Amino acid sequence: MSVYVASTTAPVNIATLKYWGKRDKNLNLPTNSSISVTLAQQDLRTLTSVATSESFPEDKLWLNGKEESLQSERTQHCLQDLRDLRKQLEAADPSLPRFSQWKLRIVSENNFPTAAGLASSAAGFAALVVAIAKLYQLPQSYSDISKIARKGSGSACRSLFGGYVAWEMGSNPDGSDSKAVEIAPMEHWPQMKAAVLVACADKKDTPSTSGMQQTVATSDLFQERINVVVPKRFEEMKQAILNKDFALFAELTMKDSNSFHATCLDSFPPIFYMNDTSRKIVKLCHFINAFYGETIVAYTYDAGPNAVLYYLQENEEKLFAFIYKVFQNNQGWDSKFSAKELAKFSEYFSTNVEPKLTTVLDDELHKGVTRVILTQVGPGPQNTTDSLIDPSTGLPK
Repeated sequence: MSVYVASTTAPVNIATLKYWGKRDKNLNLPTNSSISVTLAQQDLRTLTSVATSESFPEDKLWLNGKEESLQSERTQHCLQDLRDLRKQLEAADPSLPRFSQWKLRIVSENNFPTAAGLASSAAGFAALVVAIAKLYQLPQSYSDISKIARKGSGSACRSLFGGYVAWEMGSNPDGSDSKAVEIAPMEHWPQMKAAVLVACADKKDTPSTSGMQQTVATSDLFQERINVVVPKRFEEMKQAILNKDFALFAELTMKDSNSFHATCLDSFPPIFYMNDTSRKIVKLCHFINAFYGETIVAYTYDAGPNAVLYYLQENEEKLFAFIYKVFQNNQGWDSKFSAKELAKFSEYFSTNVEPKLTTVLDDELHKGVTRVILTQVGPGPQNTTDSLIDPSTGLPK
């Protein structure tokens, strides 16, 4: 029997304006619009290969080398929607093979920790729907496909685009207008970079889905956030991106991260995604900006303790004088910099920072971080010839 295979990679996106809260749990419809930056895939990506054949007896999924259940409602929604679209093509062209009736094998791997607050489900579901859409040769736009990815994981819809992305919450009860759109491609503002300080690679205490439900049900701050704070901030952040205004982008990003975590803390009982290390990094970022008298770094935290620090290429030396000084013992620096380049950050610190410091930096802070991931704004899903499936057997390689 013939085995048909398609593969794609999809990126992680990190929200600068957070999605938190659902107005419809089954359709994954959000209570507010959100904005994110798509990160480069050489540093953070999911690679997914999908295969179909008339001979496959059942749908199967392998994730990071282990067979996993495909029975989750979210995954089933995505598969059914994609099969329905394929069915329409087959109805219009009877010569097409009946993929919509055949079972799928899905093999997926991340190059970063899963369920560690690094948007693994976003990249995972984006790769899943794009790979199957490619296998099925669906003509729909990525905005349309993003509505399917959204059902798997809300933030996954934003991983269907590169650069700077908005997830428009929409208002239709069926979710037909709740989709991702590109604000600006990566080429618009390619100088945007990010340093991810991985504070803890363990699974979260409170999964995002149950955390959201708890916040919606119990937080008094939440209504103010979705009705007043976010709608205004959404327009301001879009303009900051279009105008390449980093100072405003950074301020809005940090304020929104604080606002999101405040609603988690205001939930009852309170939800703690940030830990002591996370909070110390917040203080360090404000200290760095105050030291230079300008905004050169912005922190943001998703539903986890990992810090994502956004900055512009032009300020890398200034920022890393501090960041490398504090976190030089953590792994990850040599993925982007030579020993000579890293020595320059130390030299900048000794020459331009240390003589003016009025306080001692926390030399224990690095102990709460497992590694540093250095990355930048990147593209959306990419076609790839790398395949995780053996086309002769339809099984993982």
